[in-house]
Amino acid sequence: MSPESTGQNEHYIRVLRRRFRAWRGHRPFWAGLFTMAGGVPIAYFPYASLKLGNMTLAMSTTAGAGSLIIGVLLITLGLTMWYHSIVRVFAGVAAILLALISIPVANIGGFVIGFVLALVGGALSISWTPGRPEDAEEAPLAEHPDEERSEEKLQVAGVPQQQGAGFDAPAEADGGRHRAG
Repeated sequence: MSPESTGQNEHYIRVLRRRFRAWRGHRPFWAGLFTMAGGVPIAYFPYASLKLGNMTLAMSTTAGAGSLIIGVLLITLGLTMWYHSIVRVFAGVAAILLALISIPVANIGGFVIGFVLALVGGALSISWTPGRPEDAEEAPLAEHPDEERSEEKLQVAGVPQQQGAGFDAPAEADGGRHRAG
């Protein structure tokens, strides 16, 4: 036997990747990422200028401060979704409202790119729910139909008594007629 355990030889990138996957699994990660990615073009485009040869194309508007505020708020809401997932519904609704407000304020919502990303991020945040850990002891029997059960559990279930297929007591008692007629 080797005196070293197998865990000591594991590469640090694998360890970091596994920790990140565990961290990501307990929060609306993609909702926060989409919301933050939607805030960047909304905040950036009103202050951007594009140079084409000798010509400069400036996309600045009079609502530059408003679009900067909307972009920063969307980035803040994305971080809130990551680090305070208990307020994910509020953050999702706020992200959707800010995305809708960015259409008239911030160059058609960051040329529709930021609007769509923030809208998807807000919807993902509203729809995300934390998962429950699977525990075989607490799961009801109906969730595991193929599982073998002990005699004791089968007796506790209380299966009702069934009559034979050829015997129908009420029908034969009335001479084969139905009660109503």
